[in-house]
Amino acid sequence: MRTPRPSRRTVLAGTAAAAALTAVPAVGSQAHAAETTAGPSYRWRNAVIGGTGFVTGVLFHPSVRGLAYARTDIGGAYRWDDRGARWTPLIDHLGWDDWNLLGVEAMAVDPTHPDRLYLAVGTYAQSWAGNGAVLRSEDRGATWTRTDLTVKLGGNEDGRGAGERLLVDPRDSDTLWLGTRHDGLLKSTDRGATWAAATAFPAKANSSGQGVVFLVAAGRTVYAGWGDGDGTSGTANLYRTADGTTWGAVPGRPSGTSAKVPLRAAYDTHTRELYVTYGDAPGPGGQSDGSVHKLRTATGTWTEVTPVKPGGTTSDGSADTFAYGGVAVDARRPGTLVVSTNNRWADGDTVFRSTDGGRTWTSLKDAAVFDVSETPFLDWGDDKPKFGWWIQALAVDPYDSQHVVYGTGATLYGTRDLKRWAPRIRGLEESAVRQLISPPVGEAHLISGLGDIGVMYHERLTASPSRGMATNPVFGSATGLAQAAARPAYVVRTGWGDHGNGAYSHDGGRTWAPFEAQPDIAKDAPGPIATSADGGTLLWSFVHWDGTTYAAHRSTDNGASWSEVSSFPKGATPVADPADPTRFYAYDFDNGTLYASTDSGRSFTARAGGLPSGDSQFKLVAAPGRSGDLWLSAKWNGLYRSTDGGDTFARIDSCWASYTLGFGKAADGADYPAIYQVGSTETITAVYRSDDAARTWVRINDDAHQWGWIGEAVVGDPRIHGRVYLATNGRGIQYGEPV
Repeated sequence: MRTPRPSRRTVLAGTAAAAALTAVPAVGSQAHAAETTAGPSYRWRNAVIGGTGFVTGVLFHPSVRGLAYARTDIGGAYRWDDRGARWTPLIDHLGWDDWNLLGVEAMAVDPTHPDRLYLAVGTYAQSWAGNGAVLRSEDRGATWTRTDLTVKLGGNEDGRGAGERLLVDPRDSDTLWLGTRHDGLLKSTDRGATWAAATAFPAKANSSGQGVVFLVAAGRTVYAGWGDGDGTSGTANLYRTADGTTWGAVPGRPSGTSAKVPLRAAYDTHTRELYVTYGDAPGPGGQSDGSVHKLRTATGTWTEVTPVKPGGTTSDGSADTFAYGGVAVDARRPGTLVVSTNNRWADGDTVFRSTDGGRTWTSLKDAAVFDVSETPFLDWGDDKPKFGWWIQALAVDPYDSQHVVYGTGATLYGTRDLKRWAPRIRGLEESAVRQLISPPVGEAHLISGLGDIGVMYHERLTASPSRGMATNPVFGSATGLAQAAARPAYVVRTGWGDHGNGAYSHDGGRTWAPFEAQPDIAKDAPGPIATSADGGTLLWSFVHWDGTTYAAHRSTDNGASWSEVSSFPKGATPVADPADPTRFYAYDFDNGTLYASTDSGRSFTARAGGLPSGDSQFKLVAAPGRSGDLWLSAKWNGLYRSTDGGDTFARIDSCWASYTLGFGKAADGADYPAIYQVGSTETITAVYRSDDAARTWVRINDDAHQWGWIGEAVVGDPRIHGRVYLATNGRGIQYGEPV
């Protein structure tokens, strides 16, 4: 599925990192002592969806049967448990301050020391992001030692699907190489503990954002792809060293548009041939040309072995433009390899296989039979399921020639017979979660709004939703999700879509129908939406992905007609009063003012002012079952509460930072709902619960379960005290329960 608009992953994470820490005086005060006690033991698990994000690399260990690793662009790294047939997440311990390290730029294993694993981590290489790091493990990722770098890495930048930029030197296990985007080639001689520039590497640091795009060993020689050349004599794009000291450009290398950027490489030890895939851009998007070439390393002879050249036309006359991405050799069969196309939208991406060194090829898609029953969101109603898109991660099991896996923008597929394919995704969850609802009644305890794959209705937390993505219409990324408090069968959603941007449900989110009409701006800026407690009024705010805001609109006929609400603060998130259907609220973070409506959203007036302002990371939440009981998570400025519909707010002194807040079932004997928040009561940003209206808090996550950026949404279950659902930006939906 192609997302209709750019993902908010970069924007969201960038905003979080770029904002400056400021102290804001309290507006009023509520005398709660800052107290955090040792919390109950919680068990944390993923609410199962199955993948949903871009798997950028897969690596089988060359000397251990059944051992493999996967990396993702924003959701960490995983180890394959062959006995349990599932993936184990490896870096969930990275916390709030290290959110930028959840994107994995590269990984490496040591063929002679099977327990050693190395990760180069860093999501963004932008100025507002922190520097990268190298994580080193002696126990296959169970525990880690970390070395912070002085350079930035880009696990979610263009080129993230290229090859591994990290390599254990084939001559010496203590020596590692790390290719960077802006700072050339780095070298470590103490197994990654310290790093220095490899000054003999001839390609120099630059600002383009690609740099060294892969490192691969061919016998005792190391090859490095350079993403900022074009193959000509003046700007080489492929280098090598035979001694680990001197580097030189590889002679005879291909050049031209189709071979501009080397993307991945694989070495056949039997035939002593190096296969390289190329594109005209680093990808995963924006590519229109590419090729595949092989180098006979003993003679220096290059041969083009491109399966199908881009640039033709499809049966409907569309231009068949694409590049090549993944490449992997069969360790058991000389001359046998697979390569993948990438960014081939007209005819669809595929994996080609050759058994004769690339002289002839077979497209595995032509005979593929897919079973996506375990992850129904991958079935989009086509006569034949898509083979996938953005195929750059590609691997062949060194112990089983017919065991092939490849990553896509949404999952990881595998086969054991080169014909029947199914997701190999258990345990790997990478969705970027935007909204969460836990209904008070009904079949599902959870409805989620996600980046890239719309809205999900979770009948069970331990299996991918049987209905898959919400349809009629299909959204890419969800931007709004709301339920009528007094009429929970009524749910509305908004998002990026090509066939409408808003929908409603009369059965609690199981099935949907599009709004009969929508404002013109909805197509370009579908923002958050709210429904009154009785479902009689809809209030829709409009925010373009670039941050531009527009006037909100209101409907009283289930979306059949809409009228502008000029007094609503542009860009704000509408919040419905859960007890009074005539009341709505909105927080204007530009000027720190609470706005309220008492006429069903027709007009809004300013109430409390002088509240924290200046950044969009504010969450206004209404306490369930109460009218006018509002809570404001004000980021580094803490937590505020109003009990008079926003006329006044008092600061809650029990925490100094609050990023998001939600409610769940009250504890036995308590007269107020349980409150859950991501915030800081002392020094650490964590997940907390309060059973006494925020007087005291208990931390309910632990150091092993932190998941980086978790400030988007949190909600408790209104039917089960203690159960909480947490949105992460790359590790899916986490849910915790006391044990």
